[in-house]
Amino acid sequence: MKLPLLFTTFKKDLMVIERVIEEASSSQSAFMRETTGHLLKSGGKRIRPIFGMLCGKLGDYDIEKVKYPAAALELIHSASLAHDDVIDCASMRRGVATISAKWDNHVATYTGDYIFAHAMQLISQLNNPLAHQIVSKAIVEVCLGEIDQIHDKYRFDQSLRSYLRRIKRKTALLIAISGQLGAIAANVPASVHQNLYLFGYYVGMSFQITDDILDFTASEKELGKPAGSDLAQGNITLPTLYAMQDESLSKRIVEINATTDKLVLAQIIEDIRSSGAIEKSYALSQRYLNLAFAVLDRIPSKKQKKNLIEIANFIGKRTY
Repeated sequence: MKLPLLFTTFKKDLMVIERVIEEASSSQSAFMRETTGHLLKSGGKRIRPIFGMLCGKLGDYDIEKVKYPAAALELIHSASLAHDDVIDCASMRRGVATISAKWDNHVATYTGDYIFAHAMQLISQLNNPLAHQIVSKAIVEVCLGEIDQIHDKYRFDQSLRSYLRRIKRKTALLIAISGQLGAIAANVPASVHQNLYLFGYYVGMSFQITDDILDFTASEKELGKPAGSDLAQGNITLPTLYAMQDESLSKRIVEINATTDKLVLAQIIEDIRSSGAIEKSYALSQRYLNLAFAVLDRIPSKKQKKNLIEIANFIGKRTY
């Protein structure tokens, strides 16, 4: 089952979740309605809601309960993107102007904060202290990830461990808890939802590594932003770290800064593509997927396990 078919399978329930997400832009402030609507209508793959629903299917599935964590996690993700665009001074995301570019950084920051707060209101609809604790801890980690991203800009001496910790906080954690919270909302036993957290974590790591690869290999049209944006903005990702194992290429990479000529940057990006770093990055992404599949051996439901395998494969092997 490819992801588009999963969307068809959950079409009715996804529409319920979309309505909950849209309510986040129903502020009494007309200006806030405009800025939140601009961000939330820019779309996305809705990976986190799909995860939440799939994992909820392992228990007493009820969309009227699962919709709260599913929508909340998508909102938290969207809020973090608004903040990311401030950090990166990004002008485009998903093919449209960022809030920072259309208005300014102050508006983008407060819009992200507003969406974070709305997400917490949604989680409060779940009468489960564990769910509240999980989300609160996750938001702390997401914020730390944003600080890491600021600290690590153009820091070419960072370690692989630092990179992996950053993508855990920025991406993998939200995917991990989206499945876990969907399961909790459906009264899945603790032993199962804890394994679903691990599954989501490993898939989330693979997801972000693949995203970082695609920043080098996909086209601007596919990405909705210029190819190579991560490196241009000083975000050192896995392909760059692997490429820097080549001493001569490393000497050129570490000279990159905010004023680097576009033609020079384009040549370095091309050299990273041909350095073997892309293949090594895909290999690590696959290792995380293999760890995720191993966790699924502990999950009892064969039918839902098949769907979880399909979405994991889509994430790890997508081309844009």
